[in-house]
Parts: sequence; C-alpha cells; structure tokens
Amino acid sequence: MESIQTIFDIFLTTWPGFLKAVVITLELTAVSVVLGTLLGLVFALMKISKSKIFQAIANFYITVIRGTPLIVQIMFLYFGITEIVVLDAFWAGAIALGVHNGAYIAEIFRGAIQGIDYGQTEASRALGMTGTQTMRRIVFPQALRRSIPPLGNQFIITLKDSSLVYLIGVSELFAIATREAAASFKQFETYIVVGAYYLVLVLIFSALLRWYENRLDVDKA
Repeated sequence: MESIQTIFDIFLTTWPGFLKAVVITLELTAVSVVLGTLLGLVFALMKISKSKIFQAIANFYITVIRGTPLIVQIMFLYFGITEIVVLDAFWAGAIALGVHNGAYIAEIFRGAIQGIDYGQTEASRALGMTGTQTMRRIVFPQALRRSIPPLGNQFIITLKDSSLVYLIGVSELFAIATREAAASFKQFETYIVVGAYYLVLVLIFSALLRWYENRLDVDKA
C-alpha cells in the first residue's frame, strides 16, 4: 500500500515535467516516422528496380542499418560526425531514429509491393500505362493498404525506441524519469509511473491505428 501511495504522489508532483516530456517524445516519434517512411519508400523502390546499382545501394543501407544497434547509430550521429556537422541532440536523435526505421520500413514496402499480383501490372501495361503510372495508380495504392498493419507496429516500436535518445541529453520521457528517480531515490515507483505513460501512449496509438485500418477495410486489401 505504501508503494501505491508513493506512485500516486510521484504522479501528482511530477506530471508537469512528464507532460512536457510526452510532447518531446511525440515530436521525436513524428519526425522519425516521417523521415523513416520517406527513406523506406525510396529504398524499397530502389531495391525492386531493375538497376543493379540502385539494388546494391539499397541492400547496403538495409543490411548496415539492420545489422547495427540503434544506440550505436544514435551515438555515431551525435558524437561521431561532429567534425563534419554539429547536430542538436533532438535532431541527432530524430534523424538516427528515422534512418533506423527507414531500413525496416523499406522491407515492409518492398514485401507489400511484390505481394501485388503481377497480372495487374501486365494488364495495366496492356492498357497503355507506363511503368510509373502503373506503380502510382494500380500497385502502390494496394501495397500501401497492405502495409498499414506492419507500419503501425513499426511506428509503435519507434515510440518506445525514442527512450534511447535520453543518453544524448534529450529531455524525453525516460530522461525525466531517470532524473526524478535519482533525485527522489524512488526508482521502483518512478519507473512504474513512466512505464504507465508509455503504455497509455501505445494504447492510444494502437486504438487510432485500428480505427484507421477499419476505415480503410485493410483486411480486404
């Protein structure tokens, strides 16, 4: 009972700081999701293109990014390239998260695009559409609908992975929790509170995703 009361007290006394951290966490997630989606689309198209050079570049990017830990990529971007460009901690973290997710999203898009029946492409070309028109009007809209469930999962992973950027000084949720725990010596209770914040954010995001999937009737895609 004492721990429950302590958790409640921590929540009441720290919510302004955590609320600001929630905003920063959502901003980090939003920037990295947009960047990751754009990179994922570009590298997916490069990987399925007929150009061997584009395929090699895409394979190199996907292999390197998926084969190295996210924390290494964050540290490399924030500390490793300072001789070339100095990035603010927020942008270093957001770009690292975006680049990291881009590799996974590229494979999601590639699988969805290649999952579309090739007969539709042949039919579109027989009707006189160019390759670009076929991709834009026929293939990609269907592939995008099929991609929504795995993309949603990847976005939720991004939200939780954003906690790693506390290591470079970004004041997101986990950073605030670490500071509060160190100041109050109530590590157990403080980490329960921050876990609850993450859980609520994930549940809200999951509910929005299910609503969007139902609206698009993704299961029939």
